[in-house]
Formats: sequence, structure tokens, C-alpha cells
Amino acid sequence: MKIPKRAVMTLEARNFFNQFLHNESIGGVLLLICAIISLLCANVPSLGFLHELWHKEAGITIGDFSLTMKIEHWINDGLMAIFFFVVGLEIKREMLVGELSSFKHAALPIFAAVGGMIVPALIFALFNNGTPSANGWGIPMATDIAFALGILSLLGKRVPVGLKVFLTALAIVDDLGAIVVLAIFYPTHTLHFNMLLYAALVVLFLMILNRNKVRNVLLYILPGLLLWWLILQSGIHATIAGVILALTIPSRTVINEVKFSVRIKYLLAKFKDVSNSEVEVLANPQQQHIIHQIDKHVQEINPLMHKFEAALHPWTTFLIMPLFALANSGVEITWRLFTSPVPAVATGIFFGLLLGKPIGIFLFSLLSVKLKIAELPQGTKWRQIWALGMIAGIGFTMSIFIDSLAFKDMDLVNLGKATILLTSTLAAVLGLLAMFITCKKESN
Repeated sequence: MKIPKRAVMTLEARNFFNQFLHNESIGGVLLLICAIISLLCANVPSLGFLHELWHKEAGITIGDFSLTMKIEHWINDGLMAIFFFVVGLEIKREMLVGELSSFKHAALPIFAAVGGMIVPALIFALFNNGTPSANGWGIPMATDIAFALGILSLLGKRVPVGLKVFLTALAIVDDLGAIVVLAIFYPTHTLHFNMLLYAALVVLFLMILNRNKVRNVLLYILPGLLLWWLILQSGIHATIAGVILALTIPSRTVINEVKFSVRIKYLLAKFKDVSNSEVEVLANPQQQHIIHQIDKHVQEINPLMHKFEAALHPWTTFLIMPLFALANSGVEITWRLFTSPVPAVATGIFFGLLLGKPIGIFLFSLLSVKLKIAELPQGTKWRQIWALGMIAGIGFTMSIFIDSLAFKDMDLVNLGKATILLTSTLAAVLGLLAMFITCKKESN
């Protein structure tokens, strides 16, 4: 049966759109564009009103309940909780069925990520010990996964698949480490343990839902919103609520793979038998009924965790992260970065990201392999691990996030942001060049 040209074009357009929405490199480019726009708004007087927009108050009032914050805080504390929710789902997926599902697979990226966090933090502490900026040691620990994968994707097939998988797993472990650091070392205000107790009760309720295989989306979203508010009031950064919620989302299917396969094969055969050769409009009631049955079985085999991740990924990539970049990258470029003596916070971040990341990732990876705890991905060379470590020096999102929490002095906050942007750009360029050179012989 020949499929009409119009149907083929519609299918191709739909596939292109789906690939676009789930493309990490496109998300990284959009993030960069928004960061540039934010910088322009902060440094061009005529665009200053856009920079000031993020400091305006906005709130929600329902009866006697009222919650008011600056728009910047709604993005950083609210929308970023959704981003961390997606990160939490990714971490959970990788630990269940992905590169972190067994010690053999997880050993190398775990060791590499730990090294890529410890060494930058130590370098920052070396430059800033005893100074007002000492609390910023967590800033150079993070890797921006969207930017890093975006840079790697520019080289296409030149980069071994194993290296791409390694970077993804490393960045996920890195995110997990940053979340722990954020929760423990950067509270937003004095801790309120009564709010933490109430939050624990909400988590217990969510775990009971998971245990009883409840799959109603609202029964997770509504308690999740309450959990976010309780964490916000507790003093721990509200975005941690997103990670905690992600860990309670069901990951199991209602039916197993064998039942699904048998039922789908039967329904597809039945669908073909009752076909009336209508491709675009299924007027046949029997086919419509079969489609509903197929959809029901697809919903049963698709875990709630995957549904949340697939639904929210485009929103985080094309709305939440760009808004975060617009609201947080706007810093007035100051010549203090280029004058002597350079502030300690700038040198700590610069050398922490640019040198600490590749040194930490390379040395800890080498250590794990020499101890026979881990092994290099197939087709990967040690020089490529170093080049990948340079790309991992792109801190951006998480580094800016921690920078805004580490300091009360806005001069230090802005100086930190400017250094992060400068260093991340340099790490991207040098990392791309290093990867191009080290992967040259592996090109097809």
C-alpha cells in the first residue's frame, strides 16, 4: 500500500520537531544566546530596563495565603526546581538501567566526577583561604551538561561514542554532587526543622504512593508543590525539592515486556486485517478501537518516570534554562578582572574550572584504571580524557547558581559571574580544539 506524499511529509516534519525538542546541543546554543542578551542588557544603558525586570516583585495570593518574591527568585527557586526534578529523574534512570546501573559501568565516571569536583574546590580554596570569598569553593565544582554535550556534538562522528556516554554519565554524577553540596553547604537562611519534619511526612506519603503503584500524575504533582513550599520555608534551597520528588516517582511498568510484546503483535495483526486502506483518516470503528487498546498498553509499559521526563525536558531546555540565563547572566563587565592584583575569587574560579577540572578528571580516572577498578570506554585514548576534562570546565549554569548563594556581597557575586562566563567560554574553545586534535586519527 502506497503512503500518500502528504502523510510522509507530515511524519518527517513531526520527527524533525521531536528531534529538535530533545537536542542537547540546540539547548546549549539557546542558553549561550540568552547569556549574551543578558550581558548586553546589563552593559548597554538603553537596555537597562530589561535587566531591572528580574528584580520586580511578583506573587501568588489565595485567600489568607500569600507568597511574594522577586521574579529572579521565582526563576531560581521555583522554575529551577523543575529543572532539578528533571535532573533527578535522569540520575534515577541512569542508576536503574543506564551507565550508573552497575559498579563496572559507573566506576570510571564516578571517579572522574569526584576528581573533577575535589581538585577545583581545592584550587579555589588555595587562592581564597582566609578571604571574604572563601565560601565560594563550590562554584568551580560543576559542569554544565547542556553546554558540554553541545560542544562535543559539534564534532559529530569524530568523537567516539564511548566518550560521549562517559561525559554524559560524568556530568550526571557531577550534578548529583552539586546537589548534595547545595543542600548541605548553601542554605538560604536559618534552618527550620519543623518545616523539614513536615517535608519528611510529605515524602513518606509519596513513597507510599510509589509502593502501591499509584500512577495518577496529580497525586504526585500536588504533594510535590507542598514539598517545594515546605523546603523553601525550611532554609534548604527550594530546588532540592525537585530532586527529592524525582526519587519518589514510580519507575516500574504495569505490565511486563513479554505481555506487552504479545498483545501489541496481536493488535497490529488485527489492525491490518480490518484495514480499509485509509491512511490519514481512520474512519473504521474497529481500527479506532484497536488504536485505543494499543495506546492503553503503551501507557502501561511506559513508567511514570519516563512520562514526566519526556514531557518536561523540552520545557527545561527551551524555557526554564533560557530564563535562568537571562535572569542571572547579566553582570556589568568590570576591568577588575584584567587589572593587577586580580581578585582572589576570580583566580580561584578561573584556575578551578580551567585547570582543576581536567586535572581532577584525568588523575582520578587514571587512578581508577590503574587500580583495576574501572576501564576506559572502548576506542578511547587518555589524551581524549584530558580534552574531555577541559570541556567539563564549562561551569555556567550550576556555577552561577552556587555563586548567587555563596556570597552576600553583590560585588563578589557579580565578579564571580563575570569570571564564570569568561572561563566557561575559554574552556569551551580550548576544549573543542583539544578534542578536535585528539580525535583526528579516529575520524572516518
